[in-house]
Amino acid sequence: MSLLGSADQTRLRTEFEQLTRPVHLLFFTQSLGCETCAQTRQVLNELPALSSRVIIDEVNFVLEPDRARRYGIDRVPAIAVAYAQIDHVSAADGSADSGDLVDTRIRFLGTPAGYEFVSLVQAVLLAGGGESQLSEASRQRLASVQRPVTLHVFTTPT
Repeated sequence: MSLLGSADQTRLRTEFEQLTRPVHLLFFTQSLGCETCAQTRQVLNELPALSSRVIIDEVNFVLEPDRARRYGIDRVPAIAVAYAQIDHVSAADGSADSGDLVDTRIRFLGTPAGYEFVSLVQAVLLAGGGESQLSEASRQRLASVQRPVTLHVFTTPT
């Protein structure tokens, strides 16, 4: 059973047509001791059906601790957003060969439900080659940042 209604599915299919490269959602999960992992999996399973460029890579947090550390994941459920570099585009059929994953450093901790689902969709669009919705003034201010900055956004389900 789908969580998204048919109108929402249609709208997302249209939005995802803008993707110019494959987007990988690395879903860090574990079988035991994670109350919301199944709910997160259900939310994520909606997306690949809407675009072949959205790929869910399930990562077992317990069995693949090195991969979790590489992405800075220290709890589950978690989603790391990455995209595949395009190595080669076939002139014959327009298909693309994907290369290494590029980490966007966008993370979702917990289930991206409600308003956070919209944020997840926006992250997919951005990672897939979409334009940033930042103003030119904001882009210039960000370009002036001289040292690494970590930004955490906390939300509470309502």
